[in-house]
Amino acid sequence: MSDLHAVVAQALEDARSAGAEEVKAWASRGSEVELEQRGGRLVKTTEATSRGLSLSLLVNERFSSHSTSDMRPDALKSFIGRAVAATRMLEPDPDRRLAPREKLGTLAPETLDLVDQIPPRTAIERRKWVAELESDLLEKKPNNLVSATVYGWEVRSETSVLFSNGYTAGSKATHFGCGGEVTLREDDGKLPEATAFFSARHLADVPSSDRVVSEIWSRASEGLNSGPVASGRYPMLLANRSVGRFLGAMLGPMSGGAVWQGRSLFADKIGQQVAAAGLTIWDEPQVVRGLGSRLFDGDGFAPRRRALLENGVLQDWLMDVYHARKLGREPTGGSVSNVVIEPGESSWQDIAKGLPKAIRVTSFLGGNSNSTSGEFSFGIRGQLLENGVVVSNIAEMNVSGNLFRFMESFQGAANDPWGFSAYRVPTLLFSDVQFSGS
Repeated sequence: MSDLHAVVAQALEDARSAGAEEVKAWASRGSEVELEQRGGRLVKTTEATSRGLSLSLLVNERFSSHSTSDMRPDALKSFIGRAVAATRMLEPDPDRRLAPREKLGTLAPETLDLVDQIPPRTAIERRKWVAELESDLLEKKPNNLVSATVYGWEVRSETSVLFSNGYTAGSKATHFGCGGEVTLREDDGKLPEATAFFSARHLADVPSSDRVVSEIWSRASEGLNSGPVASGRYPMLLANRSVGRFLGAMLGPMSGGAVWQGRSLFADKIGQQVAAAGLTIWDEPQVVRGLGSRLFDGDGFAPRRRALLENGVLQDWLMDVYHARKLGREPTGGSVSNVVIEPGESSWQDIAKGLPKAIRVTSFLGGNSNSTSGEFSFGIRGQLLENGVVVSNIAEMNVSGNLFRFMESFQGAANDPWGFSAYRVPTLLFSDVQFSGS
C-alpha cells in the first residue's frame, strides 16, 4: 500500500500548502469481477478497477469535502487548490475540527482476517463456478420455470488514510459471493420471482452450490399462489434475512445527525426503556471475517463493541465527532459495523408450532418509516401459519404501526442467525402486529 500512502501524503502536503488548517485524506483502489449466466451461456461479465481520493478540508474554520478519481500529481494539485479556494467561501463551522490525535487508533488487521490470501482466480475458473451453479439450479427446476439467472462475483479493495494531526491507517478487504434469481409462471399468468444471494469475506465461507440452490427454490416456493389474507393483528415471525429492514428504520433515527436536526424519535430517550426487556442489540466491529467488520471508523477511532439497546434500554446515540460537539456529548462512533442480536435456543419452526396463527414475513416490498414519529408502513411477502403449518403464501399486504410499540412487542429470537450480511441476526418473534390485506 506504499503507493496509496504516497498519494495521501502528497495530497495532505498540497492542501496544507494551499492554506488548509486541517485535512483528512483517503485514497482507495479496488477491483471487481462479476459474472452472469443464463440459459447455459455467460450473458454478461464485467471486470472493473477503480481508484479515488477523498479530502475533507478545514480552511479558516470553514469545512468542505471533495473527491476525485484523477490522481496524477499535477491534476491532483490543481484539484486541491480549487477545493481550498472554494472552501474559503463557506460559512464558518469550527465543530468540524479533527478529534485529538491521542484518542484515535486502529485495530490490528490480523485480528479480523478480512483478506482472503488466495490468488485471483482465472477467467476459466470463474466461468466454471457459475456454470456449475446454474447446472445444479436447473437440475431441480419445476415445470413452470420461465427463467433462471445465476451470478458470481469477487471484490478486492484497499484504503490508505492520513490526517493532518498525524493519524495514519490502512485497510484491505476481499468480498466473494454468488446467488441467483428465478421467475415462475402460475396458471393465472402471474410471474412470481425469487432471489437468494450469499456474501462472505473468504471464498471458503461462501455456501456450497447445494445450499444456494436449495435456498433459491425454497424462496421460490414461498411466493407461489400468494395473495392477501384477512386484515388483523397477528404474531409476526420476521425471517432472519429480512430483519435488517426494521433495524435500518431504527438505526437511522439513532444517528447524531438525526438528533441534531430534530428528526429523531430517540432524541430524549437515552437511558430509557424503548423496547421489550428481552431485546439487546450489539454493534460488533470485531467479528472475524465479518462483512461489517472494520479496523477504524471515519473519524479515526478504533471501533469497539457496544450495546445499542441493552435489555430494551437505549444506551446512546450514534455519535460522530461533529455531532457530538454540536450536542455537547462524547463521540461514540457515528455508524454501525456488524449489527448482532444473540440467537435463542429454538428453531423458528418450533416457535411457530406454539402459535395458533401467525404471519412469517420473508421479504419487504417498498414502504416507508417516519424517523421523528416512528410510524411505519411496509409492503410484505410471507406465509400464514397455523400451529407451524403453512396455510397460504402471502402477498399484497402491508405491515404498519409505530416503532416503539413494535419493539415493545418483541418476544424472542430463534436459533438461526444469518451470517451472510452485516446484519447478523436470527428470526425474531413479535406479538400483536397490525397487518392489512383483504
